[in-house]
Amino acid sequence: MDIKEQITEAVEKIAKDQKLQEQFKKDPVKTVEKLLGIDLPDGIVEKIADGVKAKMSVDKAMGAIDSLKKLF
Repeated sequence: MDIKEQITEAVEKIAKDQKLQEQFKKDPVKTVEKLLGIDLPDGIVEKIADGVKAKMSVDKAMGAIDSLKKLF
C-alpha cells in the first residue's frame, strides 16, 4: 500500500464533495476509512488523515497565492 497514493485519492474525493468535507472535519479517521474502503489500524489511518489535512491546507494556500498573483 502506497500511503501517498491513498492520501492523494482521499484528497481528490474530499475536495469534490462538500458533504465529505464536513464529515472529514468531524471525524477524519472514519471518513478516510470509509472513502478508501479499507479497515486499517487506527494509527495508520490517523497518519493518512493527517496527510490529507496537510495536503488540503497546502492546496488551499496555493489557491490563495494563485488568486493574489492574478491581481498583479
